[in-house]
Amino acid sequence: MHYRHFVFDIDGTLLDTEYAVLHSLQDVIRAVQKREAPVQDLRFALGITGDDALRQLGFADLAAAQRLWDERMACYQSSVRVFAGIEPLLQGLAQNGKQLGIVTSKTRAEYKTDLAPFAITKFFPLSVCADDTKRHKPFGDPLRQYLQTANATADTVLYIGDSIYDSQCAQDT
Repeated sequence: MHYRHFVFDIDGTLLDTEYAVLHSLQDVIRAVQKREAPVQDLRFALGITGDDALRQLGFADLAAAQRLWDERMACYQSSVRVFAGIEPLLQGLAQNGKQLGIVTSKTRAEYKTDLAPFAITKFFPLSVCADDTKRHKPFGDPLRQYLQTANATADTVLYIGDSIYDSQCAQDT
């Protein structure tokens, strides 16, 4: 196959955010629900929207919990890294005329906050975030939105992610 579009997830694919995401979520649970939650019990939250994760954890005020989570995530920003080899990979794809994009469960604000500190943003002229579609991963809506916006067909796009939600999103497209 000859792919013209390479579309990436962010967390766990481009950026190593696992520590920051899980520990900041742990902080939110501790602050709001007054309980301890082992990190291993929170791994389900990797790859889905913050609202979906917070809903599954039983938070009543999702907006307030998400704001606190964003605040706590900022405290762990120094632990976030671009995975080794990603920048040269993106550079090589771009130099070979490939269109690069993002499909993420992050909101547009989270995307700007979390990815902006890294030089790789210049490679992604098109991104689809959680607030760009009504349904999110694991549904295929975000990837279909990318296809429509990029005027691409599914057989020309390779979606690269790290979670079962990414796989399900691609399969539902």
